[in-house]
Amino acid sequence: MVGTNELLSGKRIAILATDGFEQIELTSPREALEQAGAKAEVVSPTKSKIQGMHHDQPGDKIPVDVALDEAAADAYDGLVLPGGVANPDSLRLEEKAISFIRAFADAGKPIAAICHGPWTLIDAGLASGRRMTSWPSLKTDLRNAGAEWVDEEVVVDRGLVTSRKPDDLPAFNRKMIEEFQEGNHGPGLSGNARAKT
Repeated sequence: MVGTNELLSGKRIAILATDGFEQIELTSPREALEQAGAKAEVVSPTKSKIQGMHHDQPGDKIPVDVALDEAAADAYDGLVLPGGVANPDSLRLEEKAISFIRAFADAGKPIAAICHGPWTLIDAGLASGRRMTSWPSLKTDLRNAGAEWVDEEVVVDRGLVTSRKPDDLPAFNRKMIEEFQEGNHGPGLSGNARAKT
């Protein structure tokens, strides 16, 4: 039997974030990934450190491992999208960030997004036809983008893991590791989940 510290041995996971991320939604998944044997790297449009938040209070500054300009989705086995209000709202305006997210879906690689993190999935065209959850304030945005929004601690839909809030992190981390262990879900995971442009 594979030990829990070897479940993701050899896997490289990107955590895409920028200033204003909810700190526990980055640090808890990263710790879970590393305990499972993965190499977890913070990827950001900012090249040095990014500012974490504890709700509306500043948290720690976290070093960036790879600048978004130098990151390639094909170098990673999965993607984590932490929440925090300012973080995904800023990433939505970064075309390189949206393209990076879309590349994971197009390659069939698993994506895990928590709290406000699913906002970026709307801009990447990945919400339509998906069963998802999020922080409650995103419910209408996700439904308008074609998602089936549900109020559950964790939802898995074809390699996409979503959760609502920091309290859901234990369930989110478990399902994230399961999906990352399962690996690629086949090319074109986005399939008809988003309109072709």
